[in-house]
Amino acid sequence: MSETSNRSARRRKEQILFMSFRVCGALVVIALIILLYYMFSGGIGLINWEFLTQFPKNGMKEGGIFPAIMGTFYLMIIVLCVAIPIGVFSAVYLVEYQPSRMFSKIWRIALHNLAGVPSVVYGLLGVGLFVYFLDFGLSLAAAGLTLSLLVMPLVIAASREAIQAVPDSIREASLALGATKWQTIRHHVLPYSISGIMTGVILSLSRAAGETAPILLTGAWFYMSTLPDSIFDKFMALPYHIYMMATQMADLETGRSIAYGTAVVLLLLILGMNMVAIFIRKKYREKYRW
Repeated sequence: MSETSNRSARRRKEQILFMSFRVCGALVVIALIILLYYMFSGGIGLINWEFLTQFPKNGMKEGGIFPAIMGTFYLMIIVLCVAIPIGVFSAVYLVEYQPSRMFSKIWRIALHNLAGVPSVVYGLLGVGLFVYFLDFGLSLAAAGLTLSLLVMPLVIAASREAIQAVPDSIREASLALGATKWQTIRHHVLPYSISGIMTGVILSLSRAAGETAPILLTGAWFYMSTLPDSIFDKFMALPYHIYMMATQMADLETGRSIAYGTAVVLLLLILGMNMVAIFIRKKYREKYRW
C-alpha cells in the first residue's frame, strides 16, 4: 500500500514539474509573440525599397537607413574574420593541447566570467585599447574589434563543448592509421564538431548585431550621407540608429516610427544570418554523424 502511494506521489510530482516546464515555455513563446507583434505593427508599414536603399535626409526624418544596414554588415564581417577563427582555435588548444587539468579549469572559469561581463565594460575597454592606445580613433575597426572581444568567450565556450563531445574513439582510430594529431583534428575532430561550433557562431553574431553600448563608445555615428571609405572611418549601425531615433529626435512620434521600422530590419537581418548558419549546421550534421 505504501509503495502504491509513493508511486502515486512521485507521479503527481512529475506531472506538476512537467506542467511548470510547459507554463514556462508558453510564457517565453507568448513574450516573443508580443514583442514581434509590437515591433512589426509599429514598423512594418514604413519598410519599402526606398527605406532600405536610400541615405537619410532632412534631419533623419526622411530617406532610408542604407548606411546603417551596411555599417552593421561591415561589423559582422569583422566579427566573423576575427572572433570566429580565434575562438575556434582557442577551443582546439584548450581541448586537444592543454596538458594541465588545473589550467583547463582556470580557463573555463575565466571564459564563463568574461561571457557575463556587461557590454558597456567591453565598450570602455575598446575605447582605451583600440581608440586611444592603438590609435584607431572612433572607427569601424575599433567597434568591430570591440565586438569581437565581446563575443569571443561565447564562441570559445560553445566550440569547446562541441569539440569535447567528439568521441575519443574517432581520434584513436585516426592516430592508429598513422595520421598526425593536427591531421586528426583537421579532418575528423573539427568536421564532427562543426554543428556545435555553428551554434556558437549563431549566438555570437546575434549578440554582436544587437549591441549598442560598445559601438556607441567606439565609432558609431548618428548621421552620415556616405558609406565609410575604410575601416578607420566612422559608420552608422542599426542598433545605435534605433537608440537615437527613439530617444533623441525632437519629433518623438516620427522618431519612434522609424525606430520600429529599423528594429524590424535588424530582426530580419539577424534572422537571415541565423538561417544561413542553421543551414550550414544542418548540412554538416547530416554529413558527419557518429
